Amino acid sequence: MRTIDYIIIHCTATSKNVTHQVILDGWRKKGWVSNGYHWLVSKNGLAARLQDDELVSNGVLGHNHESINLCYIGGIENGKAKDTRTDDQKGALLVLIEDYRNKYPGAIILGHRDLSPDLNKNGIIESKEWIKICPCFDAKKEYKNI
Repeated sequence: MRTIDYIIIHCTATSKNVTHQVILDGWRKKGWVSNGYHWLVSKNGLAARLQDDELVSNGVLGHNHESINLCYIGGIENGKAKDTRTDDQKGALLVLIEDYRNKYPGAIILGHRDLSPDLNKNGIIESKEWIKICPCFDAKKEYKNI
């Protein structure tokens, strides 16, 4: 069994109208053998398991071996980063996060952006240091009480 230190929240950085297949095809075109995430949540709240928890996904470079990666389809609107989660997506993500929190009580819940390097070494990952805006909302803050 893998040790899970992080439950990481992502967005696909696409329109919320993109299908699961488009996301999967995009990874294959990049040459990825593994999926980017363990779960992918569509705009209607359908949560699709993309791979077993014991398999390492391609969620965050340098942190994949110790992470479960959960993603919602969306994060871009009119070409700009935006929290495009529907109520159905918010509900489905919450269920997944709560389930994983129960399974891995010591795991830290973060957004992808929260694992960016602290370039100025002040102990805070500031927006100017984010490698990616993903997941386009403050997951660390939103899920701090889970």
